[in-house]
Amino acid sequence: MTTSDAVEKTPLWLLIEENILEIDSQGLSGENLEASIQRIAGELDNAGYNVSHHGGNMLQLRWAVNERSKVGKALLQDLNAAVGALKLEDLADPYAATNKLIDNIGKTFPRLKRSERRPDVIRLVEKARLDLLVAKAKGLADDEGIRFLIEKQVAPEVITGSLDITAEKLEQVNAQMAAERAERARVAKLIEAVEGKSDEEKVKHLFDNNVSEELIIEMGQVDQGAIDGAKQAMEAELKEKQRLEEEAAAAKKAAAAGPSLDDIPPEEMLDLIESIREIMEFSDQEKEIRVMCEQSSIPQALVDIAVSEPDKLDELEKKAEG
Repeated sequence: MTTSDAVEKTPLWLLIEENILEIDSQGLSGENLEASIQRIAGELDNAGYNVSHHGGNMLQLRWAVNERSKVGKALLQDLNAAVGALKLEDLADPYAATNKLIDNIGKTFPRLKRSERRPDVIRLVEKARLDLLVAKAKGLADDEGIRFLIEKQVAPEVITGSLDITAEKLEQVNAQMAAERAERARVAKLIEAVEGKSDEEKVKHLFDNNVSEELIIEMGQVDQGAIDGAKQAMEAELKEKQRLEEEAAAAKKAAAAGPSLDDIPPEEMLDLIESIREIMEFSDQEKEIRVMCEQSSIPQALVDIAVSEPDKLDELEKKAEG
């Protein structure tokens, strides 16, 4: 049910009761009673309700005045008090709340139990519920009031008007809530995939799929201890993974650098030096020399000498020749 504040024309019986509410005991006395009835009828005529010249409507007015006189109080006294005493927890089901209200007040005012009056009382109860919802929303911080009214299916125009926000702001919060619902649906499927697993396995699976701690605790139904335990286990795994990656990177770097000078056989050393000299004849730019040496698989240690101490190549060559 979408709660709105749509305004409808007040039904005649309720408007009659509103007028009767203003009559004091003197206005109900014998000599003043008829004058009070005629005055109310004239006011209702002026308000657009045909009462003075409509037999049925005039009878309805007389019956209501007689009931007021007989009971000693106006129906609206009890009705307004009952509606005003309602709390949000009483209005979880507005229709059930309406039935209870009508049954209670109907003991004193039987005409309230008429079927044609029930929809009007429902509207009064729903209006009271809407007022309570808006009042609660206004007391919530940040966007929580907007979220609260959206969840309670309050009409968009009521939300923007009562909370003084723009339609764009409402649309933004609606989009955020839609994303959150989608995330919860995703997490529910992830949890299904680890049904029956230990809490640590469940938490690790959810962490691996970027689920927040809040949702893991709420939807995964695990405590903070399981979260902390999974974190510690994952931290150890991450450290080991990092160590292996660092070792692999170091091995790859060493392989790319090639053997040290002492590990290069003499004949191979001579061939490598010759290749370097050919490259250096082609270019004297360090960057270009290094790129071409790398392409020719020349060890890094030998390339460093070629670009920083090229004269040392002669020494290495003589040493290799023996």
